[in-house]
Amino acid sequence: MTENADLIKLYSGRILALASDIPHLGRLAHPQASVKRRSPLCGSTVTVDLDMADGRVSRFGQEVKACALGQAAAAVLGGAVMGRTRAELEAARDALRTMLKSGGPVPGAPFDGFEVLEPAREYRNRHASILLAVEAAAEAAAEAEAQQAI
Repeated sequence: MTENADLIKLYSGRILALASDIPHLGRLAHPQASVKRRSPLCGSTVTVDLDMADGRVSRFGQEVKACALGQAAAAVLGGAVMGRTRAELEAARDALRTMLKSGGPVPGAPFDGFEVLEPAREYRNRHASILLAVEAAAEAAAEAEAQQAI
């Protein structure tokens, strides 16, 4: 199969559908934490705003300027993020990174929707964009918890 055919296969209908319907799209007014992450390779950016209450995500918003793969990852995150703990977000981040970079298993529920991105394992130049949203969410959760501790 040619490289172009492989790329066409990578951008499946399911990935494009996720990319076109990202939950919690938009910024929050006065969030407890806001984190912007950028992929230096492709220039994709994701900004995550969130609040934590009782150790769980209570409000979430995201601004996503990324390729379809990054948008699909943000959609999966957006569909699962509410009510999650910082530890759950960090575990999802680590599992997604391992899935992409080391051939590890798909992250567990409620983040098992990341399985749609398994074909991207072979495209290392896309990994940073795919990881942006979950990395920003984990970092924002840690920042929100630190703000609450003050």
